[in-house]
Amino acid sequence: AEWLRARHPSWHLVGKVCLHLAENRGDDEHPFAFLATYAVRAGAGGKVQHRPLARAVEESSARGDRRALLHLLVPLQRAAESSAWLADLVESGAVYQPLAWTPAEAHRFLREIPAFEAAGLVVRVPDWWRARHPPRPEVTVRVGEKRPGLLGMDALLDFSVDVTLGDEKVSPAELRALLASADGLVRVRGQWVELDRERLRELLDHWERVRRDAGTNGLSFLDGMRLLAGASEVGRDDGATAGCGGWSRVEAGAWLAQTLAGLRGPEKLEGGDLGRDFRGTLRPYQKTGVSWLWFASSLRLGVCLADDMGLGKTIQVLGLLLLHKRRRTRSDPPHLLIVPASLLANWQSEIERFAPSLTALVAHPSAMPARELAEMGSADLGGVDLVITTYGTLARIDALRTRDWSLAIVDEAQAIKNPGARQTRAVKALRARARVALTGTPVENRLGDLWSIFDFLNPGLLGSATQFAAFVKRLADRPEEPYAPLRRLIQPYLLRRLKTDRSIVADLPDKTEVKAFCLLSRPQAALYQKAVHELEGVLAGLSQGIERRGLVLAYLMRFKQICNHPSQWLGDGAWDEAGSGKLARLREIAEAVAAKQEKVLVFTQFREATEPLAAFLAEVFGRPGLVLHGQTPVKERGGLVRRFQEDPAVPFFVLSVKAGGTGLNLTAAAHVVHFDRWWNPAVENQATDRAYRIGQHRNVLVHKLVCRGTVEERIDRLIEAKQSLARGLLEGGGEALLTELSDEELMAMVALDVDRATAEA
Repeated sequence: AEWLRARHPSWHLVGKVCLHLAENRGDDEHPFAFLATYAVRAGAGGKVQHRPLARAVEESSARGDRRALLHLLVPLQRAAESSAWLADLVESGAVYQPLAWTPAEAHRFLREIPAFEAAGLVVRVPDWWRARHPPRPEVTVRVGEKRPGLLGMDALLDFSVDVTLGDEKVSPAELRALLASADGLVRVRGQWVELDRERLRELLDHWERVRRDAGTNGLSFLDGMRLLAGASEVGRDDGATAGCGGWSRVEAGAWLAQTLAGLRGPEKLEGGDLGRDFRGTLRPYQKTGVSWLWFASSLRLGVCLADDMGLGKTIQVLGLLLLHKRRRTRSDPPHLLIVPASLLANWQSEIERFAPSLTALVAHPSAMPARELAEMGSADLGGVDLVITTYGTLARIDALRTRDWSLAIVDEAQAIKNPGARQTRAVKALRARARVALTGTPVENRLGDLWSIFDFLNPGLLGSATQFAAFVKRLADRPEEPYAPLRRLIQPYLLRRLKTDRSIVADLPDKTEVKAFCLLSRPQAALYQKAVHELEGVLAGLSQGIERRGLVLAYLMRFKQICNHPSQWLGDGAWDEAGSGKLARLREIAEAVAAKQEKVLVFTQFREATEPLAAFLAEVFGRPGLVLHGQTPVKERGGLVRRFQEDPAVPFFVLSVKAGGTGLNLTAAAHVVHFDRWWNPAVENQATDRAYRIGQHRNVLVHKLVCRGTVEERIDRLIEAKQSLARGLLEGGGEALLTELSDEELMAMVALDVDRATAEA
């Protein structure tokens, strides 16, 4: 069929039965005609002709070629097996004759087209039925024609309900006639339409109840957005929906359509001119981001700026704050910015550099006495534009949560992905006119991360956590584009641009990621094998449950530590190079970096590994570098970043992923080493993008150390192959998923392949 179609569009029809339905004009009782044909290639030009199917029977009888006839009729017989109506036509022989049909007969034929085509028949019908769906009288709901008096998620939108045909309203008299007609095909205004009176009445009754319940107030903004996205069941525990696919539609009115166009296509927004208040030059996409943030915050809507890491989310927010500063009165409350502790100094530095006219106050024990922090709830902040605090401080200091704020901005918003965490509850308790979330990874592990962020931005939009989980589960069962309704629902409130898009950043250098495979030393292999035997022994005496999960997690951590260095697990402080294949591989990488007189970032998930690694690298480079981890005092972190960026004598920076893997600008390095793997690519990419970001002018080389023949290699292989377990790792939280494996699967995952681990492959 493909070969024939490539040579002539019609040739693939040759030898097939075709069922035709046409309008039979002039006959009011039987306005449709039916004919079954078969296609042949005839004439010198090879044109396809359709002949009545009865002729095939006659010609077959004349030639005595019964096999060819049976072959031709197989699809017809197959279709008759799934359609009792067609079976009657075949059995009676009527299918071989031209037929005049009533609208009811034609409608039955049209409704069974999918079964006919699945059986291999070709179907030809009038063009009006071949549209996206047959023409139908639809219940059309128009939401948000006028600007609401109150903006934000609490807004109430006007709405109207009409019955329409295409883009034209059905008159009351026409509607009464429709409701009095028989179901099926009905002629209205000179065209045939499909009518289902029960559905039409059901939808009209539903919207009449909605109108009655809303009274003169209107439809809630949340409900309006869900209806427009086709996600009206969000927020319902029963999964009920007002939609009847193809029989109703919801469209945005004039004001809401213009608003959504601005949110979805911010390139067309008129941005505020920052003038001399901003000390720098914004790239075009950053100007667009500022305009979008300003537009959304003026509507009092919560939005997520989810630009790829390194595209300058910080300076876009500073541009937003400068625009607000121009219009702010003394009675307006200041803005609140919540950041990880490691980014306090970074934000202060960026404000001094790009927006020095902003008056910022740091509400953190490193910058403010405890007594003043405790009095923040009643402090006079009239001259302060921005208060900056950390997630930990916000959770501890009630005063920060008791006052009102203009904007509540959360940086590295993946920090509130766990709705049960204390810091997440503290952030969501804030009172603010509008909210902004900044994150390069809006979905770090699972869709629940997205829900938690949006529960802060626009509470109620995605329903409760339970309702959202049920909604996502229902979406997963959809045959096509399962998550399209969710995507449409969140799209206006999420702006994401990627570094890989050359229309966004044309001058960013390349990033190359390579696996640095390492062999285990003999002590490592012996210790690893001993841990495998121990795990196998303890599993035999445990049943499934929290005790087993905790034990598996502990052993997975032990395997990681042994792969790094036996001393990390033993705690003997030795960290000799001969004891670890990873140290030998790290030396090779570091020596190449030193030879080029370049800089390197080395990430580890273990705080206790940072100092030994720094001591080892100091020996390789011949001079010391820097270390940053969770116990590094907050007031010192900004200075460490500046030293690494500005001092050419500092060759390396060892960082724990948790403390230094987000927010920092470390473009002085052109090399990144992941000494041990986090097993979550999103987290690793965040760390890598400390170097691979705007301001980087050299190609970035990323080394990921993996011990052969161990659990590290098997997890890496699964992630690369994107097999089912790897998908679970990306969506279900790394090590936690491994705890759900059976004993046999788990032992196969952690087993030591001695030949691969201790000798060259």
